[in-house]
Amino acid sequence: MNFGPRSRRGTHFFPTGRHSRNAKKKPDRTAPPGATTFGSLRIRNFRLFAAGQAVSNTGTWMQRIAQDWLVAQLTGSPTAVGVTVGLQYVPMLLLGLHGGLIADRLPMRRLLLRTQTVLGTTSLILAVLVLSGQVRPWHVYIMAAVLGLVAVADAPARQAFVAELVGPEQLRNAVSLNAAAFQATRLVGPAVAGVVIAVAGSGWAFLLNALSYLAPLAALLLMCPGEMHPAERAPHGSGQVRATLRQVGHDPALLWPIVLVAFIGTFGFNFPVWLTAFTVRVFHSGSGVYGLLSSLLAAGAVAGALWAARSQAPPRRVLTAAGLLFGALETAAALAPAPWLFAALLVPVGMAGLAVTTTANAHVQLTAGAATRGRVMSLFKIAFMGGTPVSAPAIGWITETHGPRAGFLTGGLTSLTAAAAVGFALSRTAMAPTETARKPASGTETRTDGDAGTAAKT
Repeated sequence: MNFGPRSRRGTHFFPTGRHSRNAKKKPDRTAPPGATTFGSLRIRNFRLFAAGQAVSNTGTWMQRIAQDWLVAQLTGSPTAVGVTVGLQYVPMLLLGLHGGLIADRLPMRRLLLRTQTVLGTTSLILAVLVLSGQVRPWHVYIMAAVLGLVAVADAPARQAFVAELVGPEQLRNAVSLNAAAFQATRLVGPAVAGVVIAVAGSGWAFLLNALSYLAPLAALLLMCPGEMHPAERAPHGSGQVRATLRQVGHDPALLWPIVLVAFIGTFGFNFPVWLTAFTVRVFHSGSGVYGLLSSLLAAGAVAGALWAARSQAPPRRVLTAAGLLFGALETAAALAPAPWLFAALLVPVGMAGLAVTTTANAHVQLTAGAATRGRVMSLFKIAFMGGTPVSAPAIGWITETHGPRAGFLTGGLTSLTAAAAVGFALSRTAMAPTETARKPASGTETRTDGDAGTAAKT
């Protein structure tokens, strides 16, 4: 994605107002609220994509619940459940940047047609094995590993494909609406899975997930290629992954949002550990309270994503403010003396957390070169989830040894400190002129560092 030619006299990080030729226009205050919040849904291709993903994500949440339940039934071992989850996430940690390179090189619509087909097929195979009574633990392990390997290319392609569907002006809005839809399916999917498993068994949950992939496949086939904003594909060559790492390392507009997301994702998003511990050890309650707390957090996340979709504030301010608020709210929740106050605080915690991640996601996509967007988004995803295999056991140990409040407090204070440090770094970068001739990793384009709504040309 190319922004206009850069001036040799320098620019500032996140330029606004009269200091930038590309400064964002003030939003039209007379426009109806929906025109801003759901603006990207006016684009037919994105409507198709969003609808398909909503159906598919509901099925994916169903499969996650059914898969964990199936492994627990087959083995009776929590360790086996952990191994299954790990097999799905380890490929992204090890091969994520290479998957992003695949997304940069291949036409994304064609790539997604293939990956979504494979993902649906694996679910169908599991459904047949379970419904026929032939399933064994090693079958589930293999399918989980296949899902993880396919996701290496599928995940960055789905994120970067949004930019091709809506263009730069609506990207921030589209990313936020995508996040809101994902969080909404997080509320619906597990509930549906619980009913299906109880009534018909886990095999039917796998079958419904396999059928759910027909929705994104149909959406991709019905899209109009002439209305897209295709990016130039990355050329074949050696050292492109290393070049992307150098690009991010030398570009504060990419580096600091990714750093913030890494800290918040690693230390601030260990909610399964904290909510379980608070439910059992602090509030002395059961699964009903745990489900309520999880639902409140997810509802707040939906609200936060919708707010981010409407927000016209500069990304730097949103990232800093939402990050600080997220850490402060987690700290307050950790110290909340009453269950009702703890539950009430989870809603704004979810709002602030999603405001950080969706704003960072949209800004990083806009800032990255179009030919490197897949690799940069892979790095973004690795940063968000990469530290979890290490931090989750560590946070769990603190929670187990020193109590749930200490564990939650650790995550809140760490997120608060990281947001303050990144906010300070962003403000220093904004005040200091930067070298204008930044070289993209692929050598295909130049850009201007603008807000998420800044117009761009390819």
